Amino acid sequence: MTVTFTRMKDGTRQEYDYLDSRERDFNRGLPDRIIRALQELDASFDGHRVTRLEHSLQAATRALRDGRDEEYVVTALVHDVGDNLAPYTHSEMVGALVRPFVRPQLTWIARHHGVFQQHYYTNLPWPARNARDRFRDSPWFDDCAEFCELYDQESFDPTYDALPLASFEPALGRIFAEPRYLREEATAS
Repeated sequence: MTVTFTRMKDGTRQEYDYLDSRERDFNRGLPDRIIRALQELDASFDGHRVTRLEHSLQAATRALRDGRDEEYVVTALVHDVGDNLAPYTHSEMVGALVRPFVRPQLTWIARHHGVFQQHYYTNLPWPARNARDRFRDSPWFDDCAEFCELYDQESFDPTYDALPLASFEPALGRIFAEPRYLREEATAS
C-alpha cells in the first residue's frame, strides 16, 4: 500500500496510521543501521595509527572495562559515528542520534565532546583549546571532560586489545530498541 496524498495536509487518519506502522517497522532496524555506520568508520580518512572504528571500539571497551553502565558504553561506542557525514558538527549529530535513547547527561557528553576534545589539539591557539570553558557552568562539564580524558583522547593505541564490534551488538540492540527518553520529555512538558 502507498498513501494517496501528495500534500501532507491532505492525508487521512487511516493513511497516517498506516505510515506510523511502517515507520515503527523501519525504526526496528536502527541498531543495524548504526552498526553499518560504525563499520563505515573503518574506511575513514587516514593518518591516525588506528581507524575511527578501532578508536570507537577502544573507547567503548575502556568504558566497559571501567564498569560503566550499558548506556555509557554504547555512547562511547557511537560518539564519533557522525564523522563521515558531519565532519564539522559530528558531536551535534551524535547528540541528536542518542538523545531519545540515553539519559540527558550522556546526550550532553555526546553533543559536546568535540569541543572538549579541542583541549588536546596542541596545534590550536590557546583560546580554541579551551573553548570548552564556555560550558563550565554545566552540571555535566566534569563528566564530559572525564569522558574525553579517559576514553576519547586515550583511544588511539594500535596495541590496545579492544573488543570486536560484534561484542557490542546486543547492547546496541537494547539501547536503540526503544526511545524511552522522548517519552519522559513528552510527559514532563
